[in-house]
Amino acid sequence: MAKLVSKTYGDALFEVAAEDGRMDEFYEEAKGILDILGANEDLSRLMTHPQIAKEEKLQMLEKIFTGKIADEILGLMRMVVDKDHFGEIKSVFEYFIDAVKEYKHIGTAYVTSALDLSEAQKAAVEKKLLETTGYVKFEMHYKTDAALIGGMVIRIGDRVADSSVRTKLERLTGELSKIQLKVGECAP
Repeated sequence: MAKLVSKTYGDALFEVAAEDGRMDEFYEEAKGILDILGANEDLSRLMTHPQIAKEEKLQMLEKIFTGKIADEILGLMRMVVDKDHFGEIKSVFEYFIDAVKEYKHIGTAYVTSALDLSEAQKAAVEKKLLETTGYVKFEMHYKTDAALIGGMVIRIGDRVADSSVRTKLERLTGELSKIQLKVGECAP
């Protein structure tokens, strides 16, 4: 159900943004709203509290966002509250942001390496990703994990490229155990 809600509202917002030629504006506002909601958990709790009337929730939205975001986005937020789906508002905006990124061919890459990468290494990784994918730009996210031992793991969407030493050792161990089983089966 949550996925359907985020897709329905996210697609509607995307269509309005595309029709009005306001993709960048709506994209930035959606990111800003997610930042506000992330920094103010109390707001989300109030907006989903069953004992607070819808009218009060709508008044809160009006007071907080009128004049600060596009009327279309505020209207979408009102509709979400009216349909009792505010608990899904973050996923709606995340879906919209992802749709805009795909439309603009902006990828998001998560790179995990055993050691911190230098700026030159980060630039080389991003350059290689741009050359080997259909994206024109990447939002890069880096982190380190010493358990990888060496190499790196790159995740873009549901695709993963794993060249870590840890994974290579795990595969080698699996292959060796298969060989040992076969040798053990042949013994008299």
